[in-house]
Amino acid sequence: MSAAVPTTISVETVRSSRWIVLNRPRVHNAMNSACIGECRAALADASHDPSIRTIVFAGAGERAFTAGADISELQDMTPERVLSYNRQWLDLFRDIELCRKPVIAAVKGWATGGGTELSLACDFVVCADGARFGLSEINIGVIPGAGAAVRLTRWLGRLKAKEILMLGRHIPGVEAAALHLANQCVAAAELIPTVQALADELATKAPLALAAAKASVNVGSDPGFDAGLEYELQEFVRLFYTQDQKEGMQAFLEKRSAIYQGK
Repeated sequence: MSAAVPTTISVETVRSSRWIVLNRPRVHNAMNSACIGECRAALADASHDPSIRTIVFAGAGERAFTAGADISELQDMTPERVLSYNRQWLDLFRDIELCRKPVIAAVKGWATGGGTELSLACDFVVCADGARFGLSEINIGVIPGAGAAVRLTRWLGRLKAKEILMLGRHIPGVEAAALHLANQCVAAAELIPTVQALADELATKAPLALAAAKASVNVGSDPGFDAGLEYELQEFVRLFYTQDQKEGMQAFLEKRSAIYQGK
């Protein structure tokens, strides 16, 4: 039986790199459950293909890498449903980190919420100068629930992690590079050539040594990492018992300011 044709992503092979392109441009490439599943399947396929040496995540169109979770799918979930839903995100990001091949995020346009979380899980991040990172979940009454608090704290330190998480501001591409949320920031026209050149350079390195270097950095930088991920997820789920979560997401979809009651 042939594999199902993906409907939310497109997949392309360029020399020895596999490009996984989030393909929902009408909603800023927001990721729903189907998209997460298709990304995991495409990642697994690339991981097991010996001809593929690097993997790239990108977004279709000019406006977004991905705006993260599809709020229209998320807003009315029960806490029990959101727990299983967010484990899909956790699994995708851990798949990326456990993949033995280098994974690059090519970020153009909006990369907020889950878009920033996706980039945090990748080994390299190259962004265009018009990119916008940020974890704005605080503005809709929740927090990131797929590891951003844990990864940000380890990568950037407690003060900067709290600033990003608790203020929910957007971070331009140039600033993201200065903060080390991205390896480099380039002109939009140079993003794809720059990423492909990086992928081609990585393909010249010894694959087993690359895998060992990636695993050594990831393991060495994350004592207690899985426990931290689980704690963050449980805090995220608890917010779905609150009126503020419902108000925040409804206000987002209605394009109005939320009125929070602390309930």
